[in-house]
Formats: sequence, C-alpha cells, structure tokens
Amino acid sequence: MDIAKVERVYTSYSGVYDQIFGKIFHESREACVRNLRIRPEENILEVGVGTGIALEYYPKNCNITGIDLSSGMLAKARQRQSHYHLDHVRLMLMDAGKMEFADDTFDTVMAAYVVTAVPDYRKVVNEMIRVCKPGGRIIMLNHFSNGNKLVAAVEKVISPLCKHIGFRTDLSLNTVLEGTDLHVTRKEKVNPMKFWHLVECVNRKGGVNGNGNGNGKHGHVS
Repeated sequence: MDIAKVERVYTSYSGVYDQIFGKIFHESREACVRNLRIRPEENILEVGVGTGIALEYYPKNCNITGIDLSSGMLAKARQRQSHYHLDHVRLMLMDAGKMEFADDTFDTVMAAYVVTAVPDYRKVVNEMIRVCKPGGRIIMLNHFSNGNKLVAAVEKVISPLCKHIGFRTDLSLNTVLEGTDLHVTRKEKVNPMKFWHLVECVNRKGGVNGNGNGNGKHGHVS
C-alpha cells in the first residue's frame, strides 16, 4: 500500500474511527500514555496521532507534538484538542517517513498502531530514531507476529486482507528492530485480549547507553 492510499483509507473512515476502532484501541492507548513516566517540560512526539484519542491523558506540564498523514484524522484531533483545552499540544500534517523536524528534537517518541500500518516501516523507524535524542525513549504499541507456528500461519493468511484496510499482521518485532540502535528495556502484552505489545526502547544512536539496563544486542529483543 502506498502513502496516498494509506491517507485515503484513514481519511475515509476518520468520521467513524472512534466509534469502531476507538473502542478496540482506547484502553491500550490510555494505559500506555499513563505509564510513560513523563518528566516536566519533556518534549514528546506522537507519531500517527490519529483522532487524538490519547491526547487528554498526557500531563499538561510537558510538550506534545502529534503528527498524522490523514487530514481527516487531524481534523478530529483538533476538535478534541479544542474541547479539552490542550494548549500544550500542537498538531501537524506530516508523513512519518519524511519528518520535517531537526535531528534530536524529542525526548520521547511514541507510535501506537503505526509500524504495521505504513508502506515502509523501516523509513518510519529510522525517522523516529533520527528525531529522538540519544538516550531518549522510543515506544511502540502494536501487534507483532507471534512465534507460535499456528498463529503465525493464520497471520500470514489474513495479512493481505488486513493490508487493504491499512495494516498488516505478519511483522515481527525483531524484524522491525533489526539493524537499528534501539535496545528494548520493556516489553509487555496489553489489552485488548493481550493481542498488543507495549515495547519501550532506549535510543542508543551514537553509542549512548541512556537508561537501558538490560542485556542483549542492539536492534533485538533480549
């Protein structure tokens, strides 16, 4: 799926996204944001902010930038921003694979349900690493393919169908992280149905260790 088609797909159901997918994803998004341990004045980028369903859960003593490729989704996010008086939030129309930010802009980069919903996940992950400060955090909330052979077989069968509605199911976490400077410090399953993984990584670009305290090679799950 190309960028233009992704934009069309998400804009086409922006009006019903919260009613359909919001109920599925809401609990996981809220839990993820509430457990970010955000410091005052921290600069946070939310990639694929969508309708802004998680924006109200960020503390107001930090700075939030939300980007999305879909103008329809951002229109909904701006309505939510106005409704909740989120003056610490700025929203921008932007391709996550070609971000317009300078290197090392953000302390934390968060991407919920993004890496399996873009045409080129490698470009997006590399951009997330670029705009995140050395030693900063990159957090992904996503479904990643299961090592279970039966589940993996089902995922491969349904993946072509899922691509038509904007996401894929057959992408593993190790594949996403391979060759990067990301080191996983936390990985846990979250609701609904423990289908989604919350993965927190330290950005070790430039040889910086950051706050990671686990063992294992860069770009792999320990």
